[in-house]
Formats: sequence, C-alpha cells, structure tokens
Amino acid sequence: MKEFDLYKPMTIWLNQYLQDKYNNCEIIVEDTHSQRLDRVLYKHGIVNDLATGVDIQIDVLGIVKKNDDYKLFFIEAKITKLTLRDLGQLWAYCKLIDPEESFLLTSESLGSLNKILRTFGREDLLDFGNGKKIKKMKVGIWDTVRNSIDYMTLIPR
Repeated sequence: MKEFDLYKPMTIWLNQYLQDKYNNCEIIVEDTHSQRLDRVLYKHGIVNDLATGVDIQIDVLGIVKKNDDYKLFFIEAKITKLTLRDLGQLWAYCKLIDPEESFLLTSESLGSLNKILRTFGREDLLDFGNGKKIKKMKVGIWDTVRNSIDYMTLIPR
C-alpha cells in the first residue's frame, strides 16, 4: 500500500463526516496532497493571508462554507508508524492556519506517539488554536478494511 491509496477513502470519510455535522452548508472535500493550500483555497474563493506563499500541502482538505464564513478541516495520512516529526508537521500547519479540526491518521500504528500521548499523558502536544479557543489535533489509526477511523485508537477520545 502507498500513502496515495489512503487519500480517496479518507476523502469519502471526511465528506460524510462533514455532511453529518454541518447541515445547510456547502461541503467541499478534496485530495490536495500535490497542491499548495493557498492555491486550493483561492480556487474556492477563499483568501487566507497566512497560507499565501507558504508551501503547505494538506493530504485531504475539507471546507465548510456558509455565506462568507468558512471552516477548514485537515487530514494528514501516513502508512508508517507515527512519529513526533509527523505530529510536528501537522501541528505547524494547525498553528499557522488554525483549522476547525485536524486529523493525523496512519494505516500502521501510533508508533512512538502512543508512548508520548498515552503513557506520558502529553495530550497538551495536540493543542492548537488562536488562544481564545484551544483545539486538539486528533491522532489515530485508519482502518483500511472499514475505510474509517478506528475510534478505539483515537487520541483524544
């Protein structure tokens, strides 16, 4: 399996997740792994100055639009055991862009993040937000048979 193989099922999952959560909104979900975030947003009529000119490539991007307001949703996909480097990549994107929700998902295992997040209880490493509202990145295992998150592995629960 290649990482690319995860993008389509994750796109389908995120689309359904957003449809269920946001009624009466325009939902856009795309595999954007090979495109810069600022260009994808611009294509959908969104200008985010923090993303402009910055080389951010989100694997799967969700956009929920209602009138002139929008919310962003990120999925970073991995086929390897998760590492602190993987978390750091998504954390940097989240700190800069401040999406509504973000997911770091692997088809393998939580790897060293299991020890850091569960054993040492360092869920504070998942924190991001604008200071007024603290959000948490979600880390978990992608079930390739069910094409969904294995919710028993999701951190935080």
